[in-house]
Formats: sequence, C-alpha cells, structure tokens
Amino acid sequence: MVSKPRTEWSTVLSHLVLAGVSLHAAVSSVQSSRGAAAGFLLQTFAAIIMLAPGPSTPEDCLAGAWVATVIGLPLLAFDFHWVNGDRSSANLLLGGGMVLAVAGDHLGPEGCSVAGQAVLLVVAVTILIVAVFTANTYGMWGGTLLGVAGLLSRLEEDRLLLLPKEDVCRWALAAGSWAYCRALHTQRLQWE
Repeated sequence: MVSKPRTEWSTVLSHLVLAGVSLHAAVSSVQSSRGAAAGFLLQTFAAIIMLAPGPSTPEDCLAGAWVATVIGLPLLAFDFHWVNGDRSSANLLLGGGMVLAVAGDHLGPEGCSVAGQAVLLVVAVTILIVAVFTANTYGMWGGTLLGVAGLLSRLEEDRLLLLPKEDVCRWALAAGSWAYCRALHTQRLQWE
C-alpha cells in the first residue's frame, strides 16, 4: 500500500469534515429552517463532489463549489435574516445569489472567483451584524469564521499553518457552518 502525501490526506480530511458538518447541519435544521438546510446540503454536495468527481471534469467540480457558494451561502443568510424579521435583506441576499448563479457563464474564471469571495464576505458580514444586534454568540462566531474563510482565500500564500491554503479555508468554513447552525437553533428557540 502506497501512502499518500500529507497534503493529500489534509485535503481529503478537510473535505470530509466540511461535508460531515454540512450534512449534520442540513439534517438538524430541515424542520425549522428549510432554506438553511438547502444551503448546507449544497455545501455537502460540493465537498463530496470535490472528493469523488467520477466522470465529471475538475472544472465541473469547481463549478459545483461555486454554485454552493453563490446560492448555498445566501440561503443560509436568508434564513438567519428572515427569522430576525429582516425580510428585505433576506430577499436581497438570495436574489443577488440567484442572479450571480445565472450570470456565472459570463463572468469568466477570475470574475467567478471574485464574485464567490464577495458573496462569502457579504454573507459573513450580514450574519455578523444581525448576530451582534441580537446578541447571538454562535452567530458572531459563525459570521467571523465565514469571513475568515473568505479573507484567507484571497491571500497569495500557498500554505497556511503548514497546510494548503484551501484546506485551512475549508476548516474555517466547516467551523463557521457549525457555529452558524447553532446560531439558527438559538434564534429559533428565542422566537418560540
């Protein structure tokens, strides 16, 4: 048996953790937050497809990850804003994600990258703002960690903390998704 290099194991593990956290979040929030559950499910599928692409090309896998970013993350923010009564921001975020998903073919690779990172940061900041005003600690952590994932992805470095940059971003995204799932449950309990 040939052992895989440490970076391959790191990549596989980060995808598995992101898929596991996202799947758990989707299952645990499906009854109370269907929009968020759909967003978490998109993240799950994107992480799994990156691990086992099958007959699809690497470009197809990256397109799946991009769609999970521009539709899945706005779905998460949509539910958080909706639960807190901010319906206009919820609709604006979701509508913006849908427009980007449709316009993705016209943006080019660099445009898609910038748009995906912008969506990630906008979602993180809006979640963080709502969490601060509602005193939701999990939401603050979730928004901060999603923002960290977005900012780390823009760094020029290839490695962070002895790991590939993309793996560190996935770890931050997984931690942010877990905290965000907890924030949704906290918000639902406060409104009941």
